[in-house]
Amino acid sequence: MKTDILIVGSGCAGLYCALNLPEERDILIITKDIVEHSDSYLAQGGMCMLRDEEDFDSYFYDTMRAGHFENNTAAVETMIQSSPDVVKDLIGYGVDFQRDEKGNLMFTKEGAHSRSRILYHKDITGKEITSHLYEQCKKRNHITIKEYWTMVDLVCENNRCLGIVVRKDDGSLDTIFANNTVLACGGIGGIYRYSTNYRHLTGDGVAAAIRHNVAVQNVDYVQIHPTTFYSEKEEDRSFLISESVRGEGALLYNKDRQRFTDELLPRDILTRNIKRQMKKDNEKHVWLSMRPIRKEHLEAHFPNIVKHCREHGYNVPKEMIPVVPAQHYFMGGIQVNLQSKTTMEQLYAIGETACNGVHGKNRLASNSLLESLVFAKRAAKEMAQQFTTTECIEKDVDFSPYEDEKAWNEENKKLICDRINQ
Repeated sequence: MKTDILIVGSGCAGLYCALNLPEERDILIITKDIVEHSDSYLAQGGMCMLRDEEDFDSYFYDTMRAGHFENNTAAVETMIQSSPDVVKDLIGYGVDFQRDEKGNLMFTKEGAHSRSRILYHKDITGKEITSHLYEQCKKRNHITIKEYWTMVDLVCENNRCLGIVVRKDDGSLDTIFANNTVLACGGIGGIYRYSTNYRHLTGDGVAAAIRHNVAVQNVDYVQIHPTTFYSEKEEDRSFLISESVRGEGALLYNKDRQRFTDELLPRDILTRNIKRQMKKDNEKHVWLSMRPIRKEHLEAHFPNIVKHCREHGYNVPKEMIPVVPAQHYFMGGIQVNLQSKTTMEQLYAIGETACNGVHGKNRLASNSLLESLVFAKRAAKEMAQQFTTTECIEKDVDFSPYEDEKAWNEENKKLICDRINQ
């Protein structure tokens, strides 16, 4: 198969990248599961935005402080300054951010933010954004989406990406050659026992990069979310209790119903405090109370969280719920520049698969959707400008190493885990 531009992954980064590419280019998006099963759909809290120039220094500092000042300052500045343009695009696509009675955008606040600057749609902001991007992609005749198609490996020659080996929905192996390939495969949560991520997100793009000597960066920077719903039975995916819940006033308690920490600390610090308290209490969880949030506001802002808690026997906000930290986000990934270009020619990486240094050692809450969108658009613009200088080249590929799917997946997992442990 041949296409002009191949995008591996159908989260908000992959879809938005496709929408910003020229309509005269053939674009193929492949996704390992169905489109709706990306972590972008799971994002609850919201998306940051620079509200006015007076907030720039504060927003910049909050992002740097959360990232332990290991952030790429140029990437942080680019993300913040680009945010109004991205929001304008999303509203144009029909994204319905929360507004007040006068029609003005409403903003909420989360942990480690010094000001309310987070746009939201109830507690399903990621779904609201990504579903509208998906609908826009379906309207474009030059964009084709294939579900249950899995990237197995890159096809490369002389540090140039020619395309990928793909396992199709019928189990057969094939090749897709492209002028440019974009890795938007998501994070690595699927290799962890407890994670808020979908299980099929196993870092395939990062593993392929390591295998072909494409530079990766900060692969040991893995964020743990402080508050996921604790359940005695094993769940396929940990249910996230959004940062925004604590931003709106929810409080954490130990087994003796005493507060033990500042709920709005950066995620890594708060996680350590929770784990320390769990060890001290000899318990598998701590408690979260939503009682400080008005019931009407709680049910309007967080309807899905309220529903989940009540379905599991907890009458919030009257009763506290058990919460525990779980793997949540990958700050490391494939090393890219400000145009999302990797160290291999004709290969780009965007979203959670990529590492442009925005997040540093720890991501500031609600920067993930924004970062993914900003640098996806920059990748699209770069590819549109550079496209005429490249040509699609094909080569013969031996499929035999990929025939044992289970063994290949285990090798990918080992590549990532070994690099993290280094």
